[in-house]
Amino acid sequence: MSKKNFDNIFWINGKLATENLVPGKVVYEEKIIKKDNKEFRVWDPNRSKPAAAIYKGLNVFPVVKDSRILYLGIASGTTSSHFSDIIGKKGIIYGIEISERVIRDLLPVAKDRKNIIPLLADARTPEEYSWIEEVDVVYADIAIPDMSEVLIRNSKFFLKDGGYAMIAIKSRSIDVSKNPKQVYKEEREKLEKYFEVVDFVILDPFEKDHGFFVLKKKS
Repeated sequence: MSKKNFDNIFWINGKLATENLVPGKVVYEEKIIKKDNKEFRVWDPNRSKPAAAIYKGLNVFPVVKDSRILYLGIASGTTSSHFSDIIGKKGIIYGIEISERVIRDLLPVAKDRKNIIPLLADARTPEEYSWIEEVDVVYADIAIPDMSEVLIRNSKFFLKDGGYAMIAIKSRSIDVSKNPKQVYKEEREKLEKYFEVVDFVILDPFEKDHGFFVLKKKS
């Protein structure tokens, strides 16, 4: 298991954790650890793909203090709440979610944290939210066949020069008949037309048939 250190991400008692931006409140029944008069939320790799990637030995993780993030497929806020802890009060997360039912669960999380802006929209059409300012990181967790193309399209709109992107590739959402490693290879070829691949890990056993790419926008 990797124990690499990243900005505002901690290993406490062998568990990955982030310092709670809203002490006393949990988001998804995660465990709380209190240490040195601070409150930390355990970041569960079985519930969050970036956490699984860190456990699997990720070397580059571009979400840092004060980051501006565009999150495609933000869902109910499990992962984004940890991003919220990491970026702090001066960072911002623009969360795109197509499901009205799911985004309702995100609203109270966003209200408490104040650095998450939920947006009911289709990530395939970034023109719908073209007012968003330039971001440091685009993260995509959208289980659709054209997920890489959607990441690229949004990055062309919003990602700053030299900025980073991350994507959780669910191989079976792309082609259930192919070996996942072949799917990752084919998606990598698509992504390399626009990004430099700076890191990649396979998320099994935490997330079956998932690969996680960290990418840097080509100049």
